[in-house]
Amino acid sequence: MKIVFNRQEIINCVTPLMCAASGSRSSIAAVEGILFEAEVPSTVTMTTYDLEKGVRTTVEANVLEGGSCVINAQKFLQSVKVMSGDEITLSVNDRLAVSIMSGKSNYRMSALPAADFPALPSQETCRARRGSTSRAKGQAGGLRKMINKVSYAMGVNDQRIILNGTYFKVNDGDLLCVACDSFRLAKSEKKLEFGRINDDRDALHFAYVVPAKTINELCRMLPDDDELTVAVYMGRKHMVYVIEGLTFFTRLIEGEYIDYDRIIIKNHRIIVECPRDALLMALEKAAIVTEEKIVGAGRAYVKLSLEGGLLKVTAESALGSSYDEIPVEHEGEDIVIAFNNRYLIDSVRSCTGDTVELQMSTPLTSVNIIPVHPDDGEDTEDVFFLLPVRMQN
Repeated sequence: MKIVFNRQEIINCVTPLMCAASGSRSSIAAVEGILFEAEVPSTVTMTTYDLEKGVRTTVEANVLEGGSCVINAQKFLQSVKVMSGDEITLSVNDRLAVSIMSGKSNYRMSALPAADFPALPSQETCRARRGSTSRAKGQAGGLRKMINKVSYAMGVNDQRIILNGTYFKVNDGDLLCVACDSFRLAKSEKKLEFGRINDDRDALHFAYVVPAKTINELCRMLPDDDELTVAVYMGRKHMVYVIEGLTFFTRLIEGEYIDYDRIIIKNHRIIVECPRDALLMALEKAAIVTEEKIVGAGRAYVKLSLEGGLLKVTAESALGSSYDEIPVEHEGEDIVIAFNNRYLIDSVRSCTGDTVELQMSTPLTSVNIIPVHPDDGEDTEDVFFLLPVRMQN
C-alpha cells in the first residue's frame, strides 16, 4: 500500500477518529489503531472502533498502490503533526513495515493486518431511517441542541444501567430526548421532519438509549448548522449516524427506559416567573461558597426563599456567604426550598429565553424548571426536573 496525502487534510480527517481509538489499556491491539483501506486511484477509507463506538471517514488522496492494514492511531497522528512538508507519503510493505515520509523526514513503525480489526455494524444490517432532503432542514443542528440541553442529567455509574445514557424516541416526526439520574431529569421534545430512506412503514416509530460515554462524542460531531441533515440507521444493538462524510457507530444500552412522565409532577401550587440571567448570576455567585469538594455534599446547597415579589438566593458555608434578591412574578404561597447548587445551575443554564418558570409545591417535593419564552425560534417543549435537599441547621 502506498498513498500520498495532503498533510493538513489528513490531520483534519484523522482528528475526529481519535475519540474511538482505544488507549494502550486495551487487550486487543487493533482497536488502538486506524484501519486504512486504500483503493486506486484516489479513495482512502479510515476507521477507528473501540468496541463501544466507532468513526469512519473517507478522504481523497493519490493512491499509488491499494491495500489495507491497521496503524496505531496515536503514533500516526503524532508523526504526521511534527512533519513540516505539505505532503505525506504512507507506505506499507508485505511485511507490514510502515514508512511515513515528508521531505527528508522518515518515521517507521509496524502495522497489523486488516483482518485483526474488529467487525463494525453496517448500515445494511440496520433498519435505515433518515431525514429526507426536502423535509429535514435543521435536523442535525436541532439534534445537537437537544442533546446539549439534556445530557448533563445522565447517570454516572448508576446501578440502573439504563440511566447511564440519553434516551431518544422518534414518533411520527416528533423527537424526544430524556436524561435522568437519581436527583434530576431533563426532557426536551421537538418537531423534527424525519423522512424514510426505505419503505419501512415503522421507520418513524423507534426508541433507543445511547451510552453516556459516546453521547458527548456524537454531539461534538454533529454540525451546528440548520442546513445539514443526519442519517440514522438503527439495529438491534447499534445505531449508525451518517454526518457530512463521517459515519459514527455506537452500541446501545439495552432495556426499557423509566416512565419519565410519571416522575414529573404536573399540577404544582406555586408558580414563579424569574429572569433567567439574573437567577443564573445569583447561583454562580453562590457557587463560590458551595464548592462541593471543599464544603462537602451536605453544605453544597443554595436556599431559595420566596417572599412576596422577591426571590432571595442564599448560600452559606465555612467559605463564606452569598445573598441576592431577584424581583419575580408568582402565584401561590411563599416557600423556602433548597437545592444542590451545581444541579440547579445545570438546569437553569439549559433553559433558553429570557424567563424561567419554577413550579413548586412544598420544600420536599420536586421542582419543574421550564423556559417561558424560548429564543431559539423552534417549537420545542423543555422540562427540567430537580429534587430538593434538606437544609441543615
